[in-house]
Amino acid sequence: MGRVVQMHGELYARQFGYDWTFEALVAEVAAGFVRGFDARCERCWIAEMDGEVVGSIFLVRKSAAVSKLRLLILHPKARGIGLGRRLARACIRFARAAGYRKMVLWTQSHLHAARAIYKAENFKLKSRQKHASFGKKLVAEVWELKL
Repeated sequence: MGRVVQMHGELYARQFGYDWTFEALVAEVAAGFVRGFDARCERCWIAEMDGEVVGSIFLVRKSAAVSKLRLLILHPKARGIGLGRRLARACIRFARAAGYRKMVLWTQSHLHAARAIYKAENFKLKSRQKHASFGKKLVAEVWELKL
C-alpha cells in the first residue's frame, strides 16, 4: 500500500504539478481500504513488473448496489501495453461477480489516458465540476458504469 501511495505522490507531482495534499488523499483512501476491507465485496490489484510495483486499481463498496473504482495508476514504464485496461477489466469483472449494479469513479478532466480506458469500458460521464485542489485549478468528473 505504501508504494501505491508513494507512486501517486511522485507521479502526480512530476507530471501534473500536484502538491502534497494529493498524496495525503491517496494515503487516506488506502488506509480506509485496509481498515474496512471486506473481501466479499472489495478488492485491490497491484501490478508488478520485474518485482517493482508499477500500477494499481481498487474497488470499494459505496453501497449494497454501488461500487467505486479508486486509485487507478500506471507507472510510465508500464504504459502502452494494455495493463491499465486489464486492471480495469479485472475490477469490473469482480464488481459484477460481487453483485453490484453500478460502478462509479471520480477523476480529473486532464487525465486523458485514464479517461480513454473508462470510455473504452463503456463508462458514461455523469457530471463535471471546476474546483481547486492539490494546488491546481481542476475539473472533476464523475463517471458511471451500469453493470
